Amino acid sequence: MTTPLRFGVIGVGTIGRAHLKRLRSAQSPGELVALADVSAEAAAAAAQEFGTTAETLESLLARADVDAVIVAIPSGLHADTTIAALDAGKHVLLEKPIDVTVDAADRIIAAEERSGKTLSVVSQRRFAAENQFLRDAIAAGHLGKVTAANIEIALWRTQEYYDSGAWRGTWTLDGGGALMNQGVHLVDLILWLLGDVEEVYAHGGLLAHERIEVEDTITITARFASGALLTFLATTTAYDNLPLRVAIMGDGGSAVTLSEKFTHYESRTGAAPEEFGAVDQQLGQLNDFVTAVQAGTRPLVTSVEARAAVAFIEAAYTSMRTGEPVKPR
Repeated sequence: MTTPLRFGVIGVGTIGRAHLKRLRSAQSPGELVALADVSAEAAAAAAQEFGTTAETLESLLARADVDAVIVAIPSGLHADTTIAALDAGKHVLLEKPIDVTVDAADRIIAAEERSGKTLSVVSQRRFAAENQFLRDAIAAGHLGKVTAANIEIALWRTQEYYDSGAWRGTWTLDGGGALMNQGVHLVDLILWLLGDVEEVYAHGGLLAHERIEVEDTITITARFASGALLTFLATTTAYDNLPLRVAIMGDGGSAVTLSEKFTHYESRTGAAPEEFGAVDQQLGQLNDFVTAVQAGTRPLVTSVEARAAVAFIEAAYTSMRTGEPVKPR
């Protein structure tokens, strides 16, 4: 019987607490050992609630009974904490994005390589059964030659959401607005489905919120290395939220999902989607991470792939500022 992987959680905000609850669930493949937060008061309260031990970051990373950590702190702080964890010999499941710049992502990748530890970045959309079916269908040629794709992320965030933390809506710590914060999951998904992007061109602006530095709306056009074209919308100004929409078009078939449920699928090969049951995507990624650590295999989401998503976003922001098309680096 495999020994459960022993976890520490770094960051006890909204996302960190979700990870704490998952580790405490009956379905968890890991064991919660300790937690840490920059606020000693918040860490102590969370430790009491979840029945674990509060540590400083340094003392948590020094614990021999912590095999892996989940890093759930503001995006712009990911690199230093993740590098410290890897250098301390811990495996790392890192919340999205990998960090807010390609340079920071490269520092993390270098630390991962020298440590020999497993690192995966949260991109749970890949774990939806519908998205896995779609990837397999594209790879098998069931849509023919893919010619175009459309992504729509039309969400609503109140002004109170942005006002709830000093780091929200800042370039330094949030890394961006609707694209970096809300859109990164779908950036990762479309790159996973269709491959590398050669060029992006973007328009964006702050259209419905105040007192933040970043965009709340952005539109992007992009060209994949395959020649396929992409249109991409990310916004937090769509009151009451609209369903996430993914459309893939090819000369042999087409597919549309709304909130990761197929609303359209046609293929010349007749390969129709199955009926898919509900999947806990976050638990799926946690299971994948634990398996990768214990079996020494590659996690479904790698640091290099997470870097590609940030490179796409970084290029889009550069294009938004300069008015010129940009090649992701």
